Amino acid sequence: MPDDLMRYDLLAQNALKGVVREALRIAETTGLPGDHHFFIAFNTRAPGVELSDKIAARYPREMTIVLQHQYWNLRVHDDHFEVELSFDNVPEHLVIPFDAVKGFLDPAVQFGLQFEAQPAHSRPREVEAPKPAAAAKTELQPAPAAAIEDAPAERPAQDEAAKVVSLDQFRKK
Repeated sequence: MPDDLMRYDLLAQNALKGVVREALRIAETTGLPGDHHFFIAFNTRAPGVELSDKIAARYPREMTIVLQHQYWNLRVHDDHFEVELSFDNVPEHLVIPFDAVKGFLDPAVQFGLQFEAQPAHSRPREVEAPKPAAAAKTELQPAPAAAIEDAPAERPAQDEAAKVVSLDQFRKK
């Protein structure tokens, strides 16, 4: 079988990350329509990920956030997104490069995507161009997932706590 020098597998993953980016842009500009909400799993050690030391220690490998009722200041850029969530009633600002995203799920319509980590040397040339968050990723074992529900422009009430969920309940077996 001939070598795939075009790396269509990586080109397809990059295109599907564009679906995630556009879904987040819709949420950024118009809010989440209907019952749509997003579970986003990401590698907390990936280059360009920004979270507090407390959250990084709590989720040293992977974390899943939920954008639904309690999120604010969602900003979507070409190579990353930013969002504020509440963890144990403490607001936190997260910066997540799209290259760090490992999974995306909208359970309202049973739509999900899963991404594989790829070493930098196996990326197509156009992806190798220097970008702030385009460095190599390593395959990590999943850690407990955290989920935060979103609230458009207001902070959550003091008695509301973050929920921990697992994406496994949404995966087909």
